[in-house]
Amino acid sequence: MSLPPCPNCSSEYVYQDQEMLICPECAHEWNPNEVPEEDDVITAKDANGTLLADGDKVTLVKDLKVKGSSQVLKIGTKALIRRIVEGKDHQLDCKVDGAGEMMVTAAFVKKA
Repeated sequence: MSLPPCPNCSSEYVYQDQEMLICPECAHEWNPNEVPEEDDVITAKDANGTLLADGDKVTLVKDLKVKGSSQVLKIGTKALIRRIVEGKDHQLDCKVDGAGEMMVTAAFVKKA
């Protein structure tokens, strides 16, 4: 029996608990029989107000210091959005060129 991927993080490691499906990676629980509401979709806007989506390519609009490191990400550095997550500090899970995987605030990027 094949279960659908998590609608929140697209993880394939979903398991079933009675009627509910649960994602062990992001702890999202949902009932596959219910129709998802449009309000449940997580959105993020870049520095120009453009809506961002998973898979978008973005560039940094200012120099950013990396927390816990002496590394600085320069303006114009390119990144690929892997997923958009709900959070007050960092909304984008990105793969940044030359720096690897990290979380970035949506207000500091623009869509490329």
